[in-house]
Amino acid sequence: MKLKAIITGATGMVGKGLLLECLKDPEVESVLVINRQPVGIQHAKLREVIHKDFFDLSPVEQELKGYNTGFFCLGVSSVGMSEAEFHRLTYDLTIHVAETALRMNPEMAICYVSGTGTDSSEKGRMMWARVKGKTENKLLSMPFRDAYMIRLGFLQPLDGIRSKVGWYSAVYRVTAFLFPLLRLVFPRQMLTTRSLGQAMIKVVKQGCELKVLGNSDLNGILKSAPVS
Repeated sequence: MKLKAIITGATGMVGKGLLLECLKDPEVESVLVINRQPVGIQHAKLREVIHKDFFDLSPVEQELKGYNTGFFCLGVSSVGMSEAEFHRLTYDLTIHVAETALRMNPEMAICYVSGTGTDSSEKGRMMWARVKGKTENKLLSMPFRDAYMIRLGFLQPLDGIRSKVGWYSAVYRVTAFLFPLLRLVFPRQMLTTRSLGQAMIKVVKQGCELKVLGNSDLNGILKSAPVS
């Protein structure tokens, strides 16, 4: 089965890295990206839909039909945000998009990009971790063909990709010179935007017993050291 994939968040660091890998992979037949602004990439197997309001997908929902994979890479930082607003932009928005995609494609599999430290109990002290945990739990309970939660740790952007989150970009600029050393010492904990994209494609393509995967799990799926 070749993948026909929908990607949300393709203008962000994770989503753009995944998109580039999808476009290179011969096992990915077609890609639909739904963005608020153009991703700036042209490719024969790429279709782009610009849509501003992700809480109302009715004008574009027919565009979602005919896909067997959904990669949900859309997310926001919780810094400076109330729990109610973060819940709205994380849980409410993600579940609305997922429900719409599933209604249009009942046999769809999904990958949802979460984060290291996500709280599956939904009862911890960290607000963002509770909300992410609630989102994961809901997605795992939905009747997708398969569902994988990607608890991403540190990620090195390649191919000119930069994070849109200001604090992450600042931290990366300061620590980037350490990355080659960290990869030598902790090779299974380090991912690049390339290796992350390749692993996400592979887990959906081949299937995996684990439904919640961290950096080391994704590197194990690649069956080699992280891809440079």
